[in-house]
Amino acid sequence: MKKLSIIFLSTLIAAAAGAQTKGKPATAPVKKTLPAAKSTQPILANLTDSASFAIGQNIALAVTADLKNLNKEAFLHAIKNVFDGKGGQFSEDTSRMVLMRFSQQEKEAMVKANIDEGRAFLENNKKNPNVKITASGLQYEVVKEGTGEKPTADDEVVCHYTGTLIDGTQFDNSHERGAPLTVRVSGVIKGWTEGLQLMTVGSIYKFYVPYELGYDLRGAGNDIPGGAALIFEIELLEIKK
Repeated sequence: MKKLSIIFLSTLIAAAAGAQTKGKPATAPVKKTLPAAKSTQPILANLTDSASFAIGQNIALAVTADLKNLNKEAFLHAIKNVFDGKGGQFSEDTSRMVLMRFSQQEKEAMVKANIDEGRAFLENNKKNPNVKITASGLQYEVVKEGTGEKPTADDEVVCHYTGTLIDGTQFDNSHERGAPLTVRVSGVIKGWTEGLQLMTVGSIYKFYVPYELGYDLRGAGNDIPGGAALIFEIELLEIKK
């Protein structure tokens, strides 16, 4: 309808311009009737119709708000199949697996810049001769070596720490709060759980944590973005017995 209107309007403008420069035509122009375009809007004749439209609209708005790369034709085809009683092409397990993989892909795409920046930083950090790397990819540097025991995953420890992004932005500091953190070793991010078990009481270690061992793709609050590599300096004060 819009295309036809534009063409029709252009024709009228061209005709008007010709009339101004050439005078009136010898014969009256023939009027052409354009075919009426069919409306693409459904007829909402009753409350059920309106509710059906509202439900479809809400589903579409909810889905497209987060998932920008959906195939519209596939999406609508699946809905039509179910409404027509043809069932689903995927089993429940297959559907769950596909959606989990797609969700992961979408999340990675959203934080790709953070992931790339963190990986580049950690790759360059390997050049530091004082940095050691575990099998998981956790990087650490011994600032001070203690002489006490090492905690296990089941232990509860007391520690001071400072947390920063790789650009130096500080997002947490127990020293500034004036109180150390007491936490179970297995109850923190993977990088901490692994790192704390490397330390002896009295040690100060600096950990460079890949996003997979940190807050993954989800991030944490407003200060730690998804996909971000993190730096923690941890002082292990005590293993609580």
